[in-house]
Amino acid sequence: MNSNTKDPISGASSSLVKEDSFLTLHYRLSGANGDVINTFDGKPATLSLGTGELSQAMERCLIGMAEGERGTFKLAEGEAFGTHNPEMVQWVSSALLDKLGTPGEQYTVGEVVEFPAPEGQGTYAGAVKALREGEVLFDFNHPLVDQALTFEVLVIGVL
Repeated sequence: MNSNTKDPISGASSSLVKEDSFLTLHYRLSGANGDVINTFDGKPATLSLGTGELSQAMERCLIGMAEGERGTFKLAEGEAFGTHNPEMVQWVSSALLDKLGTPGEQYTVGEVVEFPAPEGQGTYAGAVKALREGEVLFDFNHPLVDQALTFEVLVIGVL
């Protein structure tokens, strides 16, 4: 059951965002280099909280917001997507890459490659950092780790 609140002026009630809410919203995530994602000029996003579609820090910003509410949140360096973990930078053999993707695929530094997660549990991605004979170095850290970000949101609907 969703929490509801009444607008003190109109008396209308609106749903509040909870930890397991299904939302329709517009949002903008921006960093030092500008917008990373911005839905305000297009179709709004629909997502479920608690499923990993947004980082936990971004979800915490949404909790308690009401339908129609707009907010802007500053997220400190590393708050939204964590800090760089050197263990997530790994050499992957060409043989394994052939097994997971297209055999003989050629990779380039800077390219982001998507991989199937174990046991069909979705996908994950890594950025190509270096190449050498028979191996590719991937950084599996989120591309926005260690960055301060601004999260702007307009909650359109809460279920």
